[in-house]
Amino acid sequence: MTYEEMKEKLKSRLKPTRYEHSVGVADTAVVLAKRFGVNVEKARIAGLLHDCARQFPNEQLPTEAEKRHITYGMVEKNMPLLLHGYVGARLIEEEYGIADGEISQAIYRHTVGGADMTDLDKIIYFADMIEPGRRYPGVDELRSLAKTATLDEMVLAGLTRSIEFVLEKGHLIHPDTVIARNEILIKVHVNI
Repeated sequence: MTYEEMKEKLKSRLKPTRYEHSVGVADTAVVLAKRFGVNVEKARIAGLLHDCARQFPNEQLPTEAEKRHITYGMVEKNMPLLLHGYVGARLIEEEYGIADGEISQAIYRHTVGGADMTDLDKIIYFADMIEPGRRYPGVDELRSLAKTATLDEMVLAGLTRSIEFVLEKGHLIHPDTVIARNEILIKVHVNI
């Protein structure tokens, strides 16, 4: 399936605003991939398809995960929206013919992060936060980091902002987000 065919299929499955967001993430991921020397085509595809499982309503995501033998914990059980990355990581092969472990992992991790994030994982995570359609307090500061900071510095700022946002909302913090932030914090600030 060509990239244009993927776009058309995705467009037919998502709400228009979610589709536009996905295109924005793809375009942003390409810019970041070029800046950080990551495979541009993988970044483009992962960015486009990162939210492909949003075609399912949140309440259906646990069933979709179970159909695919995806295990998940209490945080996802209480916040099923988080399952869209996990389901999407499988859906890309089922519906789009993408059998690439790096792309799949980047989609799987794009919402909460994880241990030992690859550069592609980090790019998709951050592109999702800063694509041009995003509007929230602090997004402009994160966008400026995309031009000046190292990949780890900008993702560290993104993970920190994500945790702050979740705390402000009084929601559960996913342990993978904490792990990702701690690993990068230790790497960036060696003497902690």
